[in-house]
Amino acid sequence: MNEDLNRPQGRYLEELTPGTVIRHRVTRTVTEADNVFFTTMTMNPQPLHLDHEYAAASEFGRPLVNSLLTLSLLVGLSVHELTLGTLVANLGLTDVVFPKPVFHGDTIHAESEVLEVRESRSRPDAGIVTVEHRALNQRGEVVARCKRTALMQRRPA
Repeated sequence: MNEDLNRPQGRYLEELTPGTVIRHRVTRTVTEADNVFFTTMTMNPQPLHLDHEYAAASEFGRPLVNSLLTLSLLVGLSVHELTLGTLVANLGLTDVVFPKPVFHGDTIHAESEVLEVRESRSRPDAGIVTVEHRALNQRGEVVARCKRTALMQRRPA
């Protein structure tokens, strides 16, 4: 059997070098349905996300996409080329910021920069990686940024 077919799509610890920037291929246009579903599913009654009349009177003039949907989308867009099949566990998210709003119809793409890599002290088969994820809209504006620390598999012997 072809060894490449058995290999996870994500990257192993040894394939993650500080300074590496991964520009993720998958993009996603955020729809009004996405925003309403996510916002109501997570029990968030914020009218900036759900009420067109209320949002029209705000400084934004229209509904905002829920920032936690933007954050979830950012992490999700990174999975294919970074952690698919090689992630052991997410250890934390820090430094989460949303410098620009996201609106219905915006197309989001993501990039991840490897900041730090170290071996695990307690798990010889894994290591700890910190990346900065960045979400950009169709105009190239950063709309979300966060640091993510993850426990990643080492390459099998």
